[in-house]
Amino acid sequence: MSDHRERDDEAVSIVRSEEELRVGTERVEAGRVRARKVVDTEDVRQTVPRYVEHADVQRVVPDHEDSGQVETLPDGSISIPVFEERLVVEKRLVVTERVIIRKSSTMENQEVQAVLRRERIEIEADPEIGDRVSGDISANGPG
Repeated sequence: MSDHRERDDEAVSIVRSEEELRVGTERVEAGRVRARKVVDTEDVRQTVPRYVEHADVQRVVPDHEDSGQVETLPDGSISIPVFEERLVVEKRLVVTERVIIRKSSTMENQEVQAVLRRERIEIEADPEIGDRVSGDISANGPG
């Protein structure tokens, strides 16, 4: 019995790949805008005119027709009311300004730079069998 085996041709393959750049966007918080009230104080001085009554006392020698009739108080003194204007100061809160903050979006272009890797398959055959290699043997392959 003869030992005869048929030999199947063997096929070997190598996969070549390369990186692609895919750029998208995602919304992230870049910072915040804050608004806060700050209370400043200011010293204010203002001159306001007011009426003040004064009592002038004058001593005179009575004339000969003076009856001497004077309205007197129980303690023997005379009372004359003296008036003055009292200042009334009022502070009130007045709206002087409203601050409105609006957000807006603009579109701007931004350049993205990256280094991409690309694999190459180099095919090399020994000179002795170079005439037995067929097919596409270019360095970059398709695409």
